[in-house]
Amino acid sequence: MSILGWIVLGLIAGFIASKIVESSGQGFFLNILLGIVGGMVGGYLFEYFGGVGITGFNLWSMFVAVIGAIVVLVVYHLIRRIVQD
Repeated sequence: MSILGWIVLGLIAGFIASKIVESSGQGFFLNILLGIVGGMVGGYLFEYFGGVGITGFNLWSMFVAVIGAIVVLVVYHLIRRIVQD
């Protein structure tokens, strides 16, 4: 899958993850950007640990990207809370 495909899939995953995480005080576009990064991270991590990563525009790839996006968003929000306190 091309990098552009990863970005588009991450964009969709970021939107879904931003709705799942729902943290107040966070910009929608930053959530989407972090979701794109998370989708790429999710694909890489699944492949790194021996699983099937992002293989194209299919249900499994969307699942992998959403999981990665949720992880990145949650970590970002935790770090942000620690820094603010």
